Amino acid sequence: MNPRSPLSRRTALLGAAAGGLALGSAACGSADQGAGAGATAGADGLTPVKLQLQWVTQGQFAGYFTALERGFYRDEGLDVQILEGGSDIVPQTVLAQGQADYAIAWVPKALASREQGAAITNVAQVFQRSGTLQVSFAEAGVDSVGALRGKKVGNWGFGNEYELFAAMTAAGLDPSRDVTLVQQQFDMLGLLQGDVDAAQAMTYNEYAQLLEAQDPRTGELFTAEDFTVLDFNEVGTAMLQDAVWADSARLGEDAYQEQTVAFLKASLKGWAAARDDAQAARDVVVARGSTLGASHQLWQVNEVNRLVWPAPEGAGVLDPAAWERTVAIARDTRNAEGRTVIAKDPGADACTDEFARRAVEELRAEGVDVTGEGFTPLSVTLNAGGA
Repeated sequence: MNPRSPLSRRTALLGAAAGGLALGSAACGSADQGAGAGATAGADGLTPVKLQLQWVTQGQFAGYFTALERGFYRDEGLDVQILEGGSDIVPQTVLAQGQADYAIAWVPKALASREQGAAITNVAQVFQRSGTLQVSFAEAGVDSVGALRGKKVGNWGFGNEYELFAAMTAAGLDPSRDVTLVQQQFDMLGLLQGDVDAAQAMTYNEYAQLLEAQDPRTGELFTAEDFTVLDFNEVGTAMLQDAVWADSARLGEDAYQEQTVAFLKASLKGWAAARDDAQAARDVVVARGSTLGASHQLWQVNEVNRLVWPAPEGAGVLDPAAWERTVAIARDTRNAEGRTVIAKDPGADACTDEFARRAVEELRAEGVDVTGEGFTPLSVTLNAGGA
C-alpha cells in the first residue's frame, strides 16, 4: 500500500467536513481553506514534518514518542522528526520562524509570543488540565491560598508564575506585601532546605522529586502525607499548558490543513496508546535517551495522562471555559514586576478546534477511545532518586 494513501484520501474528506463541524469555542476561529503548496514528499513517499518540543525528552511528551515508535505517523503518510527542547529554545519562536511545522508550548507563553508578532495558532489542546502545584511541608499549615500570608513563597518566574499570582490576588493577598517572594530554581531544593515555605512544582516532575528524596529524620523516603498541596485546578486559577501550535498563515493552505489533521490524528492515537499502556510509553521515552530514571518516568507518564484524560469532547478538543479563563488571567493578572502576560485579547485566529475535531472523528471511526472516560491512573512506586 502506498504510505501516502491515508494522507491523500483525506483531501476530499476535509472539504466535506468543514461545514459540518462546529467549533468548540466562540473565542476561537476556523481556518480559511485556500490553495497552497505543502511540504514535498521524500523518496519514500512520506511528507517530512518537524515537531519542536518545549523541553527535553521525558514522559511529558510520551504520546508523540509513542506515535513515532509505533508507526502512527507513517500510517498517516508523515515522516516526523521530534526536536528536543531546552532552556535556550522557545518552541513557538522556532515554529514562527519556519524551523518547525508544529510546536508544543504552554498557552500563556504562546499568547505572549503571538502578541509580539508570532503568527501561530493553537490547533490541539492536548493537556486538558494544569499540572502546576504549590507544595509545602504539612507542618507549615499551608492548607489554603490565604495561608500563604507571611510565608516565603517560591516561584520559577519566566511566565510560570501567573496561576499563583492570580490565586493570591483572588484570596485577597497582595503578592508584593503579604508574602515574601523567592526566585526558585527548577528543582525542590529550596523547599527541602527550608529556603521557602511553599514551592512551585509540576505534578509530573518536581512533586515526584520530593517523594524520591530521603527524609533525614527517618532515613525513609518522604510520602505524600508529609506535604500539603495547592492544586490550581481546584483553586480556580488553572491555565492551559501543553498545546499543539501550528503556523497561522500555512493554515490557509489545503495541503497544510490536510497535514495538520494527519499529524494530530497520529499524535492523539499516540496519547491513547500511552494511556492504555503507560509502562510501554515509559519504556519508549527511556529508550529515547531521557536522563531521568525509570520510576520517575513512569510517574511522569502516569501524571501526564491525568492531564490529558478524560477528555469529554475528545482528546485535543479545547474546553472554551478553560481557554477563556486562561486568557482572562493572562490579560488581567500582574506579576511581581507589574506585568501581565498579554495586553489585549488574542483574537479569533489564536485557536481553532477544527482540525482536532476532524482527527477525533477519524479516530473514533477506527474504534480508538478518544475520550478516555474509563481511564484509571496507575499506582506508581517511586524509587530513591527516581531510579
